[in-house]
Amino acid sequence: MDLLRSLPLGLYLEAPVTWLHQLDSRVKLAWLMTFLVSPIWANSLWRFLLVGLLIVFTLTALIPLRVWRQQMGWLLALCLVVLLVTAVMPDGYNLQYAPRLPQDELRFQDHPPAAPQPEPWYQFLRFWDAPQDPDRANRSPDRVSLDKFQPYHYVLWNWGPFTVTRKSVQLAVRISTWLFTLIYGTNLFLLTTPPEAIAATLQILLNPLRQLNLPVVEVGLTLTLSLRFIPLVLEEVQNLIRSVRTRAIRWRKVGVKGTIQLVLLLIDRLVENLFLRAEQIASAMTVRGFTHPNQHQVLWHAFQLRRVDWFAIGLLVVLWGVRFWQGQAD
Repeated sequence: MDLLRSLPLGLYLEAPVTWLHQLDSRVKLAWLMTFLVSPIWANSLWRFLLVGLLIVFTLTALIPLRVWRQQMGWLLALCLVVLLVTAVMPDGYNLQYAPRLPQDELRFQDHPPAAPQPEPWYQFLRFWDAPQDPDRANRSPDRVSLDKFQPYHYVLWNWGPFTVTRKSVQLAVRISTWLFTLIYGTNLFLLTTPPEAIAATLQILLNPLRQLNLPVVEVGLTLTLSLRFIPLVLEEVQNLIRSVRTRAIRWRKVGVKGTIQLVLLLIDRLVENLFLRAEQIASAMTVRGFTHPNQHQVLWHAFQLRRVDWFAIGLLVVLWGVRFWQGQAD
């Protein structure tokens, strides 16, 4: 089991270099915030559009199939389960649903209706005559005007204790699509952006906070180290899993109590190894003379907007225009 290949969460894909890699990290951060913020007060069509855009970006960037196949598959399956479960759950209104119009409408007539006349034998040959409703003449004008509208049903499906309403479907679409855009959009950003570029971008955005004596440089350095530390965590977890599988433990003989003790022992070993790795990184920085971020400025990434970046910015402006034009919630 290779976690670094099967579960590339928060890892940077160095090769192949796609068009997503070539975009400026500031532009990609703006697109990421668009995927995270624009679903607020948006309709269902816009939410599905964002999901489709993420899938199109992945396919057109020609990212290797081994990188996103399992991740997108499991995530789509999770979102589908969330969609189905939320749709059949109560919508939170706690109302007794009733039809909009009464089933048995009262009618006041001065004289009884005339007996229906039998249709002539050649009536089936007159296909150009539309069939008429015999009760249409006895209806009120308001009732006749409502015949052209489709019937409205708040409860879409009901079977035993399970009820699907319009509100529950809307809520299910919101939760499932938001979950997909949140997880996969963030992972795609981390997959195509170097950690140094992410830290430098956030440091530029936080530069105005220096006026408040906030340690902006320290925050950027900490973020860079934390992003670089994620592969080390996955590597330690992978090594522990391999060590357990090598010993061929018979879990049935161990029992539940023994399994819990073994899991706690592995967690303790994992935390100990991670602290050891962190201490090694700190020692390496100290040996190299690193004392303070302000005294050892390192140019992590050189920012330069190119034509493809300006084109992406233009598309982002158009996307927000479509959002305010057609993406507002009903």
